[in-house]
Amino acid sequence: MTASISAVTSPSSPVRTRFAPSPTGYLHLGGARTALFSWAYARHFGGTFVLRVEDTDLERSTPEAVEAIIEGMQWLGLAHDEGPFFQMQRMDRYREVIAQMLADGTVYYCYSSPEEVEAMREKMRAAGEKPRYDGTWRPESGKVLPPIPAGRTPVVRFKNPLDGEVSWDDVVKGTITIANREMDDLVIARPDGTPTYNFCVVVDDWDMQITHVIRGDDHVNNTPRQINILKALGATLPLYGHVPMILGADGEKLSKRHGAVSVMDYPAQGFLPEAMLNYLARLGWSHGNEELFSIEQFCEWFDLDHLSKSPAQFNPEKLASVNNHYIKLADNERLAGLVRPLMEKDGVDFAEVTEGSTPLPDLAKVIGLLKERAHTTHEIATAAMLFYRSPSPDAALLDQHFTAVAATIKPALIDFAERCKTVEWTKAALAPMIKEVLVAHTLKMPHIAMPLRLMLTGQLQTPAIDLVLELFGREVVLERLQKYL
Repeated sequence: MTASISAVTSPSSPVRTRFAPSPTGYLHLGGARTALFSWAYARHFGGTFVLRVEDTDLERSTPEAVEAIIEGMQWLGLAHDEGPFFQMQRMDRYREVIAQMLADGTVYYCYSSPEEVEAMREKMRAAGEKPRYDGTWRPESGKVLPPIPAGRTPVVRFKNPLDGEVSWDDVVKGTITIANREMDDLVIARPDGTPTYNFCVVVDDWDMQITHVIRGDDHVNNTPRQINILKALGATLPLYGHVPMILGADGEKLSKRHGAVSVMDYPAQGFLPEAMLNYLARLGWSHGNEELFSIEQFCEWFDLDHLSKSPAQFNPEKLASVNNHYIKLADNERLAGLVRPLMEKDGVDFAEVTEGSTPLPDLAKVIGLLKERAHTTHEIATAAMLFYRSPSPDAALLDQHFTAVAATIKPALIDFAERCKTVEWTKAALAPMIKEVLVAHTLKMPHIAMPLRLMLTGQLQTPAIDLVLELFGREVVLERLQKYL
C-alpha cells in the first residue's frame, strides 16, 4: 500500500490553513512564524485561517498559556477566521470516530502492559532491530490472540499497514518516503479512553477540512502516521509543508539563552508588531532581494515555493534595524502612546509637565524629532527625558564650556537671549539667528551650541540645537538661560 500526495502551486479548492499550538507555555518565535506563514497563505488565496488549541496534555496545559498564545497572535495582528477550537471540548467526537474505526476493524484493543511493551522493544534492541510494539494483540486472519489479562484496561492501537510506503511531496522539503515497516501500531487512545495527539490532529484536520498543513519540521515523523490514519478514514489528505527551525546567532537551536524568545517579550522591549512580522517573514522565506515590506505586500507575494529548506538564523541586530525602519514610518501620536507609559514609569507626570506656568513640549512632536535614530520605543523614551526633566549639568562640563570661557561666551549668549525675545519661533528663523550671533561675536557653532545644550538639557548630546530650541518654546528657553545669564 502506498499513500502519496503531491504539492501544487495554485490550489483548486478553497484554502483552509490552521495554527495549532499546545498551550504549555508562551508563543515562541518559531510558533509565531508558523502562524504567520499559515495565515498569509490563507490571506493570499482568500481562504480561511483556523486557530486550534491542542490542549490534551492535561499536566502541562494551562489557561495562562492559552491567554499568552492568543495575546501574542492579537499583538501580531494574525486574526483567525474560525476558532479557537479546543481539543478537550471535542472528546465526544474523537470517541465517536474511534468507535467507528473499531467497528471497521482499522483499530484494535491492545492489552499489553507498558512493561510488556518495553520488554518487546528491549528484545528488538538487543537483536539490532528497530524497537517497536510487536503486534501481539493485532487481529489477523487465523491468529489466536492471548487470553485477556484479568482487570487490565486496554489501549486502542491503529492497524498501520504492514507493507508498502507512505510518500508525500512536502512543499518545503520535497518528496519524503517512509516504509510502513518502520512504524509500529500507534496508540490512539489511552486506557482511560483519552485520545492521543496524533489521532486528535487527524480528526481535527479532517473535520475542519484543512487543505494545507504548514508546521515545524519537528513534526515530520508524525506525518506518515497521520497520513495512514487519514487514509483509513477515507479522508482527503492535506498538503504538508515542514519549515526548518530557527537557530540562534551561534547556530544552536533558539532558546532563552539567546535572549527573548516569547513573542510578548518584544513589545515589552519596545518593538513594533509590523517590524516583527516583516522580520519573521524573512526567516525562511524570500521574495528576490526584498527585505522591507508591509504585511499587505507580504500576503500578496507569499507562496510556498520560496520557503527555505535550510534553518533560519535569528539576528537581534537585524531585527532592531527593521524596527528602526518601522519606527520612522510610524505615526508620532501612536508612538507617544507607547512611549508615555515608559516615561511615567521613570517619574514623568504628563499632567504637570510645565516649567513654571509654561507647558513643556508635546510628546508627539518630541518623538518626531528623536525617532530617526531609535531602534526601540525604549530608546525614544530615554532620549525624550531630556525635554521633561530639570537640567542638572555636570559642574566640570559647565565650567569647561561656559564658566571658564565666560568672558568670551557670555556676551554672545546674552545677545542670543535678547534676540530670542523677538525672533519668530520656528527652526527656519532660529537657525539664521544663531548664525548672526556667531558672526557678530566671531565664534563658531560649538562655542554657543555646547553651553546652550548644557543650560537647556543638562547634557552635551542632543539633536540639532535649533530643533531643540523650537520644541522647548520661547518661554522655557528664556527661563532656563536666565539662571546662568
